[in-house]
Amino acid sequence: MKISKRIKPAWINFIALIALIFGGMTLFSGGSVLFVDGQARADAGNYVPFILWFNFIAGFFYIAAAIGIFIWQRWGVTLSRLIFIATVIAFIGLAGHIVTGGSFEMRTVMAMTLRSVVWLVIMVATATAWKKSLQANEMR
Repeated sequence: MKISKRIKPAWINFIALIALIFGGMTLFSGGSVLFVDGQARADAGNYVPFILWFNFIAGFFYIAAAIGIFIWQRWGVTLSRLIFIATVIAFIGLAGHIVTGGSFEMRTVMAMTLRSVVWLVIMVATATAWKKSLQANEMR
């Protein structure tokens, strides 16, 4: 059985870089609020603890997905899908928190919207490129 190399489009490296930067920024910002009793925590205002923890933990998965995408492994593509799904579920949880009268900051809603859109784009881009790379291998 011949094993052929999957063709990775060059632009996938840019997607991986975006995921890596996003992960680093997420860990830094979330960690600053969670673990440092300082200005970042004061500036956070009415943060929603479960969303803050979700986003902080997700930052590690963002970095893992970036690595998987960069080395062009199926698990990187799958992980980007799982990150998107988990983000949407957390966002739904935030909506539930808000409609039941929980305190929140509007920037949290905007940040969760951004996270959802970024991971939707990463998920669709990587899944589409992965599928095309498999089709290209079949044609060889």
